[in-house]
Amino acid sequence: MNSQMKTALDLAYEPVALLRSNDKPEGARQFKEKRWGCVMFMLAAAAMGKGATAVLDRTTYGCWGGGVGLGFGNQYVNFPGGQEGFCYFLSSGNDQWETGRQVGEQIKPVFGDAFHDDFAKGERYMQSPELVQAFIDELPIVDIPEKYVVFKPLSAVVEGDEKPEVVVLLGDMDQIAALTILANYHHKTSDNVIFPFAAGCQSIGIHAFAEARRGQPRAVLGLNDISARLAIKRILKKDVMSFAAPYALYLEMEANLAGSFIERNTWRQLRALSEKKSS
Repeated sequence: MNSQMKTALDLAYEPVALLRSNDKPEGARQFKEKRWGCVMFMLAAAAMGKGATAVLDRTTYGCWGGGVGLGFGNQYVNFPGGQEGFCYFLSSGNDQWETGRQVGEQIKPVFGDAFHDDFAKGERYMQSPELVQAFIDELPIVDIPEKYVVFKPLSAVVEGDEKPEVVVLLGDMDQIAALTILANYHHKTSDNVIFPFAAGCQSIGIHAFAEARRGQPRAVLGLNDISARLAIKRILKKDVMSFAAPYALYLEMEANLAGSFIERNTWRQLRALSEKKSS
């Protein structure tokens, strides 16, 4: 499936289709069972234009947040120390309560010093465990019926045979601005892109899945998760944001390219300045 958007916006990376399937694509990349990995590694692999397809399931989602983010139910209950352990991990740290301290000692030989340090002292992304619990309660957690979530370059999707749930685009700030305009281009409302505080995988996964079920789906801007930013920047070597468009919205945006600001001088001048800066 060709992407007019990639050409029109001069995107450096391939748009990535997220598909839900009960069939595992032949030769797809996959994390080892119950081994740590960041979902964003798989997004980057599919986006880098080498035709990489990746697949994740309920035993190979990489990390507990990734399991939640891809729609494999509430995997936070399986975090060391349970969901309460995760609430302390994301906030003030598990050395703040006795069970957390005990679990920390048990997992240190298994997970290593870096994870243990975050587990004990907290990532500090939220102020308190209570606020993390409220955050979890607000997440559109879902347990999808399909076995796999597939990350596939959009150019490798066979139109008519495969229907993506979401299309994820990676762009610089100018390109993200352009995508935001296109998402709002022919709507009476102006809130057709949302930017929730979320893990990187949740922004392209369950938040976008939830939007796909709405009558007027909105795009989900992501990568405000600095852990995910660190993971993806190590591979792409560039500063990008993610823009996850439910498939129906993506098709609408593609159809609206002709006649839009893309053909006008302001966009051309902005891209020219960006190219000059990067040269």
